[in-house]
Amino acid sequence: VQLVESGGGSVQAGGSLRLSCLIPTSAYPTNCVGWFRQAPGKECEGVAAIHTALEDTYYSDPVNGRFTISRDKAKNTAYLEMNKLQPDDTAMYYCAAGQLRCSTSLTKPDFRFWGQGTQVTVS
Repeated sequence: VQLVESGGGSVQAGGSLRLSCLIPTSAYPTNCVGWFRQAPGKECEGVAAIHTALEDTYYSDPVNGRFTISRDKAKNTAYLEMNKLQPDDTAMYYCAAGQLRCSTSLTKPDFRFWGQGTQVTVS
């Protein structure tokens, strides 16, 4: 089972992008969806996560206040709205889904399902 990300691209600093993550029904049940990113030469880092039942959201410090994670249950799709993008946000972005403790998922990413990633470049 693979998640499918879309929406990446190139944008100027200060701009916005919205990433989408289609979660196949075969990936359910899942209680947490997360977004991660990895820049060249850097470790993968958690960006945002959402508890699918409680709708609680979690953000890493670098993106808190600029990024918003959300979910459309009817479309089996999660989103990452990214505003005020900066060059440091340049990375491959991955979505992930699974049954785990969502509140700690950004630092303990024990997600079962992952996507192939979508590139975000900010110049």
